[in-house]
Amino acid sequence: MPIGKFSDQRVGVLVDIQNMYYSARVLYKKKVNFKEILKAGVANRKLIRAIAYGIKTTEGLEKNFFDALQKSGYEVRTKDLQIFPGGAKKGDWDVGITVDAIKLAGHLDVIVLVTGDGDYIPLVEYLQNTKGCRVEVIAFSESASAKLIESADDFINLSDSKKKFLI
Repeated sequence: MPIGKFSDQRVGVLVDIQNMYYSARVLYKKKVNFKEILKAGVANRKLIRAIAYGIKTTEGLEKNFFDALQKSGYEVRTKDLQIFPGGAKKGDWDVGITVDAIKLAGHLDVIVLVTGDGDYIPLVEYLQNTKGCRVEVIAFSESASAKLIESADDFINLSDSKKKFLI
């Protein structure tokens, strides 16, 4: 097992679906294999919670995808895409993921954030310094914040194993 990873560690995996989906699409014109990401994040440790956070559109085309995530072992949390007057759209889970990470931290040894979003740097530092959690990040290095990668205790670069992590 890699340095800092022990079989008795309690692990929580929190996935920012939008971040991963768009990174894979823009970088490789492919989809992410979320089942393999879960395996890599857990790394033969004790999985306590795996939560994937997604956005529902009015068309509802993502329903089958969310069902597949559940079958792969994730709890799926969704919220509606916000559409503002003028047509601007917003859909992100940054605050929800942050709140869940802080709430779960007391029950976990390791929190795995599956995102490259630099907005999570203060969360990573808080979990490490205040909650004593190990924080690991899984993302594509090309679209991930260098500071996020640097602040994490471990980083898995999905681009290093494209055959495994992309569909």
